[in-house]
Amino acid sequence: MNEVKNAIQDDYGDDYAWCYGCGRNNESGLHLRTGWKGDKTLTIYTPREEHKAIPGFIYGGLIASVIDCHGTGSAALALHRKLGHEPGDGVEAPRFVTASLHVDFMKPTPEGIPLRAIGEVVEIHPKKWKVVTEVFAGDVCCAKGEVIAAVMPDTFMKK
Repeated sequence: MNEVKNAIQDDYGDDYAWCYGCGRNNESGLHLRTGWKGDKTLTIYTPREEHKAIPGFIYGGLIASVIDCHGTGSAALALHRKLGHEPGDGVEAPRFVTASLHVDFMKPTPEGIPLRAIGEVVEIHPKKWKVVTEVFAGDVCCAKGEVIAAVMPDTFMKK
């Protein structure tokens, strides 16, 4: 379902790997995986039957989820690299949360086709990164989005 090797999500600590979109520990989740493809980021996902909006097309909320998790994963990739690390090198990756999500739907997303989210990352602040993403079904750009991702505060894991 996902052809990305060395995904940043594999390096999230177990306590932080529960996201519905990208958490490897969430049995019901999408298990999105984000990695480098040159200087851009890539997530590949094939929607499941339950992600259908109407016959033949995928629910827009799933597309927004892909852009959301691709954005936070891309920001984690960029910061991890800035700190001198790459996915799979044994160093726990930084985690981000979504500060802002904007999605524009360009064309209906057909079902039965793997989706490719391709992102560009820009650091806008030491703790905030902007990721611009395009989601393709085949050669067709179905959606464009922007995520402002913020480094996850330490207080998120305090009980």
